[in-house]
Parts: sequence; C-alpha cells; structure tokens
Amino acid sequence: MHGGTRRSQYNEVSEAIFLTQGFVYDSAEQAEARFIESSRDEFIYARYGNPTVAMFEDRMAALEGAEDAFATASGMAAVSGALMSVLKAGDHVVAGRALFGSCLYVLEDILARYGVEITLVDGTDLDAWRAAVRSDTAVCFFESVSNPALEVIDIEGVAKIAHEVGALVIVDNVFATPVFSRAIDQGADVVVYSTTKHVDGQGRCLGGVVLGTQDYIRKTLEPYLKHTGGAMSPFNAWVMLKGLETLDLRVKAQAASALDIARALEGHDKLARVVHPLLDSHPDRALAERQMVGGAGTVLALELAGGKEAAFRFLNALEIIVISNNLGDAKSIVTHPATTTHQRLPDDQKAMLGITPGLLRLSVGLEDTQDLIADLIQALNAA
Repeated sequence: MHGGTRRSQYNEVSEAIFLTQGFVYDSAEQAEARFIESSRDEFIYARYGNPTVAMFEDRMAALEGAEDAFATASGMAAVSGALMSVLKAGDHVVAGRALFGSCLYVLEDILARYGVEITLVDGTDLDAWRAAVRSDTAVCFFESVSNPALEVIDIEGVAKIAHEVGALVIVDNVFATPVFSRAIDQGADVVVYSTTKHVDGQGRCLGGVVLGTQDYIRKTLEPYLKHTGGAMSPFNAWVMLKGLETLDLRVKAQAASALDIARALEGHDKLARVVHPLLDSHPDRALAERQMVGGAGTVLALELAGGKEAAFRFLNALEIIVISNNLGDAKSIVTHPATTTHQRLPDDQKAMLGITPGLLRLSVGLEDTQDLIADLIQALNAA
C-alpha cells in the first residue's frame, strides 16, 4: 500500500503521475554526473526510469520479497527481456514445454534464430529436467502454473537441479499470482509477471515486471531494456499502483470463487474434465497446496466432451461471462486456446499439452459466484 512512495512538494495522498519523458538538470555538471551514475531517485529519460514507474517497481519488489524490479511495457516485454538480457549465441535453455504461445515463439523462433539451443521438457517431471540440464545450460524457464492446462511445476525441485550447473531460474508466475506464491523464497532467481493480468486486473492497461536481485535487475536487465525500449509508461505505472491497492482483496475473492465453480461443475455430463490445482482429481494437488499458500489462482479449465463444436455452442450461450483472451480480470473471461492463444501450435503439440478441441480456459472475475455457476450450467445445457 505504501512501499516506494515518492511524494511531490504538494504531499499528495494518491501517487502523482509524472507524465514526462525528460528531466531538467540544474547545471551542465549535474547532467554529466547523472549520465555517469545516477541514484534511484535521479532521473534522465523516461525510457531509463521515471518517479511513478519507480514507485511501482519498489512496491512490486516489496510485495514479491525481491531486492529490485524493472517495469516493462507488457508481460511479453518482461519475458523477452528477462531471457534475452542474459543469453548469448551458444547458450542452452531448458524450458517447460507448457508455455503461452508467445513465450514459445520467443524461445523457438527468436532465440533459436540467434544461436541459442532450446530443450523443452515435461515441466512436471523432475527427472526430465535432470536429463535435459547440461553443464552449459544458462537458463531454466517455466510457468509455475502452466497456461492453459494448469500443470503445477515444482519451483524448489527445478531450482535445485538448475543451480547445480549454475543456471539461472526464471519463473513466469502469472497464474500463481504474487498473492499466493513466493517463488523467490522457493529458489527462483528471477520472477516475471504480466501485470496486465491480476495487478491491473480491470482490463485497462498493458504492463509487465521482472523481479530479482539488484545486481541482475540493474546491471543485466536494465541496460538491455533501457536501450531496446521496453519500459512501462508512467500512466500505466500509476494504473498498476492503483491496482495493487486492491490486489489482495480481488485475487482472494476470485480464487475462492474459481474453486467453488470447479467443484460445482466437476462431474457434469457435458464435461470430460474440470481442471483446477486444488481439486482432488488434479495430479499436482499436493504440490499446489505445498507451493501456494491460501489459494491456487483465479483460473480453471473445462473440457467439453463434445469437442470444438460443443465448446463453441457453450461459448455462444454464455450470458454473463465474456469471450476474450485476457485473464485475471474483474470480469469473468473464457477463452478457447486451440483457436486463439495457442492456435499457431501444431495439432500434435496441442495434444501433448492437453489443449484439446474441447478445452476452455475460464478466468473467474468478481461477479456473484452463484450467478456465474448458473450461467455456466445453462451454457453447458445448451452445448
């Protein structure tokens, strides 16, 4: 609520938006000194840093328990920056195979194009990580809870394997959220969020953040991002600061509703399966309970027994829940991954990841839980 606050001379309560791209120096000597080395509260250019953005970075670092943070223009700017700032031609990356489509593109298309070797593994299988990690492995990267099939990856287990060869562990923690997860305490070196999701959580702005040690953030990541232009805008940082004020309340309410919905729908004759990390039927339930405290996120997956046709009938029958491709929003959102977020994947890869024609990803919002259950059941009856 208060971390990192920088008040102007007017002592405002709500954080100020410093909507400026540049800063004035008192003298030529001061300008020279600032370009040689600037402190955390000395600013040069908004692409390098800004007081509103710095407030958001400091508050996210406090929330996550990280030494430092760098805010980015989007979640994918955070992912690509975290990876590309540390990797070079000839490096080896081991990554969980269940990743968001854009993350797979960064790994398999962009990084591979520049001479980085990529090995994808079943993220839930620690033996697969052990077999894949080599002496030249530079990074291990995975989603702590995978998109969209909700596999749960053992952060501590993977971190121990990675650290044995000196590899950096980068965790995309969006589905777990900073409310329920402490990935750094469990061994992650770097944590990445799309703050578009739960941090804003109200469908307004794009944003991302990378969290880690001060040395990594300021000596490795910051030079890369400030020269390649992935910085967050001051206005978006202000929106994210406002989102942080209600993050805990919103996410806990959404997560409780998501679990109630999963339990209410499991066993419905139109559904082949319901996937939620805290259901008894989830293979990673014990890990989810150990790794996340107080909940397991705001998302569940539903697989329609009738495949794509039934899934589309279901989608088109919904009255409250909207069809879109975001998640973590105050409004409930449903997505058909096979034809949207993961449509570029070959069919065999979709099948391997559990992205069947009937699979739907449901991000639960803040509507009344019983209203959502009623909407889902009437849509299932129409499917």
